[in-house]
Amino acid sequence: MYDYRQFYIDGAWVDPETPRDHPVINPATEERIGTISLGGAGDVARAVTAARRAFASYSLTTVPERMALIDRVIAAYRRRQGDIAQAISDEMGAPLAFARRSQSALGIGHLTTIRQVLETYRFSEDRDGLRLLREPVGVCGFITPWNWPLNQITSKVAPALAAGCTMVLKPSEIAPLSGTVFAEVMHEAGVPKGVFNLVHGDGPGVGQALATHPEVDMVSFTGSTRAGIAVAKAGADTVKRVHQELGGKSPLVVLDEQILEAAVRWGVADCFSNTGQACNAPTRMLVPARLQARAMALAKEVADGIVTGDPREPATKLGPVVSQLQFDRIQRLIRAGIDEGATLVTGGEGRPAGLTRGYFVRPTIFGGVRNDMTIAREEIFGPVLAILPYETEADAIRIANDTPYGLAAYVWATDRTVARRAASQIRAGMVHINGADMVLNAPFGGFKQSGNGREWGEFGLADFVELKVVLGYNAL
Repeated sequence: MYDYRQFYIDGAWVDPETPRDHPVINPATEERIGTISLGGAGDVARAVTAARRAFASYSLTTVPERMALIDRVIAAYRRRQGDIAQAISDEMGAPLAFARRSQSALGIGHLTTIRQVLETYRFSEDRDGLRLLREPVGVCGFITPWNWPLNQITSKVAPALAAGCTMVLKPSEIAPLSGTVFAEVMHEAGVPKGVFNLVHGDGPGVGQALATHPEVDMVSFTGSTRAGIAVAKAGADTVKRVHQELGGKSPLVVLDEQILEAAVRWGVADCFSNTGQACNAPTRMLVPARLQARAMALAKEVADGIVTGDPREPATKLGPVVSQLQFDRIQRLIRAGIDEGATLVTGGEGRPAGLTRGYFVRPTIFGGVRNDMTIAREEIFGPVLAILPYETEADAIRIANDTPYGLAAYVWATDRTVARRAASQIRAGMVHINGADMVLNAPFGGFKQSGNGREWGEFGLADFVELKVVLGYNAL
């Protein structure tokens, strides 16, 4: 049983001002596996005060000093990586093998990537007689989600440490365990007091307090578009920098028959990775109308071969979704797809056969989907794929762009010219051609209601610095 009722503030574990116990539920068993305490504005104020005090000295550290600190964090993280993977599996249901291979590994990935960036990043340069300085933005508030806990925590913490910022982290109250283990990692690494702080809580109690606090210079939020809008509004009164990585409804566009099978098999597997709980999942598969029947058959074959079940079992590829609330929402959206006339290819409502408890969703494929249907418009955040037919390449691009989101897109074609043309016309922050993997030094972020700013590598570091110009620097 995990007992994490304390917060990490100013280099020490401290009790909340007003304890409010909150259960942590294992979504595979629906049983309570731990307890945290939800904080409030007073706890945030303590953490921000500590971060502001620490900023005075940490902002003046040298690049070699920050590189050495990140090296210690990497070493401490490696020692606890198994604990982090276990916590992620327990709190949000990721299959344990996947939590080890992907979820926890991304934390190391972001830390090592930013360490490499620091070796060549220019915090000062002379240009046309001017001295340009890149200085830390200040005290940062981080509000992170439950679906990729350490990915989102380290993609914010790593560049903040590299830039010379101090920070207060609020992990998701639904999956707070791995974030607490990460705080233990930071303490073991000897991060200076006040540079990193953690306060557990919900959006109204802690998230709102971070976004409105006048001594917080920047808020970086990852989550739903609805919640991101609320954070941006809350931060507006103090004119703080607000970085948002929000929702998505990403298209996968298959542009010719020769690549159909590879595209469909890859697309279903990628859409259902992490039980479909990824903002950049390729949830809308666009195929030529004449090939739709074949695409549906291929998609069904892949989906029906996915093993759903106990995250502890090595064969399991699909764990539960994170909560009863999420399970119920996905069920409503599956029902909407059926009611609105989409063809249910496989899956559907209810749990998979043989599973009587846990928030498990049947891997579901819909065909004959129109882009005005609910399942094509709303981010489902579960193992549900919509297949949409199109007539021409121009039609496919129009459908791909007909969404309020613009996080990611996926293009499959055998002709390089065709693939590149489609990639240039789709309005998204990231376009993958023929299943190209994301790399950690590439910018992660989107257009439209998918957010603003970019994370990962040097592009993420740019959001944590202010640009200052000194004129006449070399005149004396």
